[in-house]
Amino acid sequence: VVEGNIGVNYGTVADNLPPPSQVARFLLDNTIINRVKIYDANQEILQAFAHTGIQVTVAVPNNLIPHLAHLKYSQQWVKTNIAPHVPATNIVRILVGNEVLSTTDHSIASHLVLAMQTLHVALVGLDLDRRIKLLGFLQATGSPFMINSYPFFGYSGDTLDYAMFRPNSGVFDDMSNQKYTNMLDAQLDATYSAMKQLGFEDIEIVIAETGWPSKGDPGQAHVDTESAREFNGNLIKHVMSGLGTPLMPNKTFETYIFALFNENLKPGPTSERNFGLFKPDMTPVYHVDILRHNVESTSPSNWNPDRGVPVRSPVPKPNGGKTWCIPKIGASEKILQANIDYVCGLGFDCQPIHEGGRCFYPNSVHAHATYAMNVYYQATGRHVYDCDFRGTGTITPSNPSYGRCKY
Repeated sequence: VVEGNIGVNYGTVADNLPPPSQVARFLLDNTIINRVKIYDANQEILQAFAHTGIQVTVAVPNNLIPHLAHLKYSQQWVKTNIAPHVPATNIVRILVGNEVLSTTDHSIASHLVLAMQTLHVALVGLDLDRRIKLLGFLQATGSPFMINSYPFFGYSGDTLDYAMFRPNSGVFDDMSNQKYTNMLDAQLDATYSAMKQLGFEDIEIVIAETGWPSKGDPGQAHVDTESAREFNGNLIKHVMSGLGTPLMPNKTFETYIFALFNENLKPGPTSERNFGLFKPDMTPVYHVDILRHNVESTSPSNWNPDRGVPVRSPVPKPNGGKTWCIPKIGASEKILQANIDYVCGLGFDCQPIHEGGRCFYPNSVHAHATYAMNVYYQATGRHVYDCDFRGTGTITPSNPSYGRCKY
């Protein structure tokens, strides 16, 4: 399994889901999922993801949008719901509403922009605007444009292969002079083309929701576990391949699969309650390539009923049991810098890697990340997951100390 920008939508419209603390630990220990999107500022969920490093996107429910247009309400909402969790919980983005323009309540849509502006002011007031970006102010703040892109809702019997990323004859678009071999690329490029027409082609596009249900109503074709497994498996390979789209080549897309769990209380057709990757007991609905291969099977014989997550194999600890956490060779400097910012932001002592400190030289991101990642690993118990850092960390029995820089 390769680490990437794969996230999941963590919906909670159900009465049979495991506690958020178990969910957070399960995702961290056993999957490649390194970001989640939640649909409200659920305090228990935000607390559960503290110190995991998993990126959290918080969506403001639609019914709050008119209230957030008032500065005092926005200030109180941020102070109550967001500020207490930063920086322990890695909240990276706040979304204002969900599919707002499709709602029948026009007061929600009419207050959308003002609510985003006011909420941004509230974040600035608490010095959180540099850490957390809003869906609005896209170009000015470097925030992405997040779209819900579902080939599932656009396929027919004739276009199933096109929707599923299977080999097919493709569709030629006369406007762009491009040939499309899958529906997702066509949806992404249609969005990009509209943004380019308005002069915003430099804004990053994030796939906020996409997925395929594993069960549908009687007679509904191609809505089954095999179809869901195939779509999501092909989706992950495609968005992480670096191929991009015909109009946005050579890139990967941050992607949030819908959804983490089947949600048994959602209204609508059967499919709405069956988009989940996992059952409430955290066993897979079907097998798709998001589980870590170095984790033991989630079979009942390996299940810990007290924690509700698979039992981890112990870390080998030679040389008297002492181990250290260091960056993997070739790890992305961008991610390593984020690791440094995260650890130091939690309040750990990073003075040794500041200028004049005993570990400042060599003055490189890799060297400084070695110090920061190991400080976190040692302080949090030296578990496997304490050295994950989005797949950039590895555990070693060799002491990385040198000169005055002691680990």
